[in-house]
Amino acid sequence: MPEEAVEAEISALSSEGRGIAHIEDRTVFIDQALQGERVLFKYTRLNKKIAEGRAVDILQASEQRVEPRCEAFDMCGGCSLQHMSSATQIQLKQTMLLDQLKHNAVIPQQVLDPLLGPEYGYRHKARLGVRYVHKKERVLVGFRERNSSFITETRRCEVLHPSVGEIIDDLADCINRLEAKRNIPQIEVAVGDNQTVLVFRHLEVLPDTDRAMLADFCTSKSLVCYLQAGKPDDLELLVPEQAEALYYRLPVDDDQESSIKIEFQPSDFTQVNPDINKRMVLDTISYLALKETDTVLDLFSGLGNFSLAMAKHCQHVTAVEGSLVMVKKARHNAELNNISNTEFIYADLYNDDALAENWTKQRYDKILLDPPRSGAVQVLPVLRKMQASTIVYVSCHPATLARDAAVLVNELSYKLKSAGIMNMFPHTGHVESIAVFEK
Repeated sequence: MPEEAVEAEISALSSEGRGIAHIEDRTVFIDQALQGERVLFKYTRLNKKIAEGRAVDILQASEQRVEPRCEAFDMCGGCSLQHMSSATQIQLKQTMLLDQLKHNAVIPQQVLDPLLGPEYGYRHKARLGVRYVHKKERVLVGFRERNSSFITETRRCEVLHPSVGEIIDDLADCINRLEAKRNIPQIEVAVGDNQTVLVFRHLEVLPDTDRAMLADFCTSKSLVCYLQAGKPDDLELLVPEQAEALYYRLPVDDDQESSIKIEFQPSDFTQVNPDINKRMVLDTISYLALKETDTVLDLFSGLGNFSLAMAKHCQHVTAVEGSLVMVKKARHNAELNNISNTEFIYADLYNDDALAENWTKQRYDKILLDPPRSGAVQVLPVLRKMQASTIVYVSCHPATLARDAAVLVNELSYKLKSAGIMNMFPHTGHVESIAVFEK
């Protein structure tokens, strides 16, 4: 692979925001290069027809280029689009969604305005890598480098909640002083409305002196500290002596006068961007046009993020989730909020046997789908007999949303009323979207 920099003209952007150039009959995808730019880049991967590279100098900049706020942006894999203006990022994501829908011959009647929120300090959940680097004689804490297993050397993180993002360097210095610094591979970060939690994963028993140093550090930064030697939920509280459960509050109506409380553990799946999450839940309730007489089916329901808010607007919610642990936690959250018109069911929604259970034989007025990246294609056939008037589909992967939209439109006789993006992960190529289907 050539080491010298190569000049290139960027003719287009890929769906994940990399510049595309054509050199010697190869298509080259270049990190940190924008459409219309002339750049110098170095190859990072070279095949016969496709190559990858990283821009090392911008010879002619695009008007869409901005100065990244993060000092480690050139190397860190936590963000990929900080060099791109916010408007360009949003347009890229909207185009990605609409192109995927068009590829599957599904066109929304209306394109929703993008759901926007804070662009920095938004990230309330993260898993940070930790590594002692012998050559540097110090510990590094942060996200991994782009296309690498190495930890990015940085002093702060601009997208993490400030309670953690602003103390990355201090955190690394603290771990560097530990006797067991080589045996702490990661830190789980979870920020709730009430506290910020750090969970230190450790591979060997920590000496008392190390425990004391971590305790002192977290106390000085007003952080709750857990240690984790086993499974993700096997947590040992280090400081303070007693800690209340992590939680976030969700408004259940537009005036935000009433809310529900969702408790969770640091390892639980929750949306990383609480501002977008709150508005996403309210928008979903609005798109479903819930009535007091409605029965609602919530598939892939998790902790009850949507279920419990929807329950405040309808007669009954049946919520189905493939993790028994999450089902139990959702039931707890229902009790916590004195919500009795919800039923949480454990069922693997990718298993044919589960898709023959009693809940699939009921009629529902409205349906919410919030699947993982793999989508919901296995469960779609059982929705046919339910004859729900409205289906709202929340997606974290445009390709599987578009694939499933084609099934809903062409096989289940729904129309795609509207679709749009939600900027859950600013400065990354991750696209969160929402689509509304009606009979």
